[in-house]
Amino acid sequence: MNSATFTSTDVIRASFSTAMSTMYRTEVPAYGTLLELVAQVNDDTLAASPKLRHRLEQTETLDRISEERHGAIRVGTPAELAMLRRAFAVMGMYPVGYYDLSEAGVPVHSTAFRPVGDEALKINPFRVFTSLLRLDLIDDGALREEARKTLAARQIFTDKAILLIEKAEAAGGLDAADAALFVKEILETFRWHDQASVSSDLYRRLHDAHRLIADVVSFKGPHINHLTPRTLDIDAVQKLMPAHGIAPKAVIEGPPTRECPILLRQTSFKALEEAVSFRDEEGTWAKGSHTARFGEIEQRGVALTPKGRALYDRLLAQAREVVRPAPDGSNAAAYIAALSEAFKAFPDDWNTIRQQGLGYFRYTPVEGFPRAALSAREPASLETLVAMGAVVFDPIVYEDFLPVSAAGIFQSNLGDNGAQKFAASPSQQEFEAHLGMPVLDEFAHYEGLEKASIARCRRDLQPVALVD
Repeated sequence: MNSATFTSTDVIRASFSTAMSTMYRTEVPAYGTLLELVAQVNDDTLAASPKLRHRLEQTETLDRISEERHGAIRVGTPAELAMLRRAFAVMGMYPVGYYDLSEAGVPVHSTAFRPVGDEALKINPFRVFTSLLRLDLIDDGALREEARKTLAARQIFTDKAILLIEKAEAAGGLDAADAALFVKEILETFRWHDQASVSSDLYRRLHDAHRLIADVVSFKGPHINHLTPRTLDIDAVQKLMPAHGIAPKAVIEGPPTRECPILLRQTSFKALEEAVSFRDEEGTWAKGSHTARFGEIEQRGVALTPKGRALYDRLLAQAREVVRPAPDGSNAAAYIAALSEAFKAFPDDWNTIRQQGLGYFRYTPVEGFPRAALSAREPASLETLVAMGAVVFDPIVYEDFLPVSAAGIFQSNLGDNGAQKFAASPSQQEFEAHLGMPVLDEFAHYEGLEKASIARCRRDLQPVALVD
């Protein structure tokens, strides 16, 4: 088949993101309320800040705000993870970053599948935070073996989905009809199932070990456990949620409120208690309940350099040494105060963040800047051109995740009181072996984007020499 007849991976991803959002809105009606609330806050924020709207329009990122989503899914076996990697590749999504959540008491390690190119991100920036259960972290050997056997017996992909993945790999893509069928079939992997594949007794024992273990092991498929729209003002959403019948978690995960947002802030509403059925040894179905799926909102800021991330991690640890946030939110005010105090050490204006090498920025020549003001005889530094107004800079959006924040969201929704705790045990090499490829290093990726923008400035501003 001629590659010209293939449907773009960006189009397939956008179609899948829309289908996922529609399905989840049906399954979790509060998610629809959340979308409406976020849209209202974003409109209000843009109306109050024409400068922000202008820069988003100039950088061609305004339209992506309303379309932006991230989801999360948890799988149980290396084979499931590897097939998901192949499915996401059909949608132009690749694994970025390695996250060890065991350090925060959650028995998984993870990556984020997402588009990586600027143009792909502008078209549709859908991401899926994907976690693999660490069976090795379950202390009870008998329970660990029961969980392994249960997971080995299931198939979370339809036969048609697997055939279409193989077809895309062999041919180099899918035509329009196959792409539409692929979206329909792969959506089944993410669908909710209210009939458990384990007995109520096994579910209870898995649940007692850790609620997330029960969530991963007990069902026919992994099901999407949340979808997350992006807001431009997460504090406003947090305040408005109760008036819309949504109870937010007590503390927004990530950095405190800032003039210049950094990395990622996340909040959520409590996970739903949903009716499920368990088939017991007699073959009869017994009614029960399961809590896993919730709604989440995010606000994204600038991607930080290794220097900036080290400062962020140090300040976050410093705040948590003063007050560690309780799962029930009982010390939320004290934690927020400690966080705000600690982060006074992190600069809060874009130029200082940039000049101190704490964040990544995209540089753009100013259209219409008078060339007469530029001298071809003398090399100019990037700083000189910025100071002259010949070049402008914009923060590069952080497209990835934070392990402590992800664990905080999981814990606040699943609850972990009395559950087994886990020693930090990162194993990126093992995870990548299960995945079937290395994950992309996020720092190298953002650095590459920044350097590419500087190279464009160098090219577009010729004959002016731009020195490093």
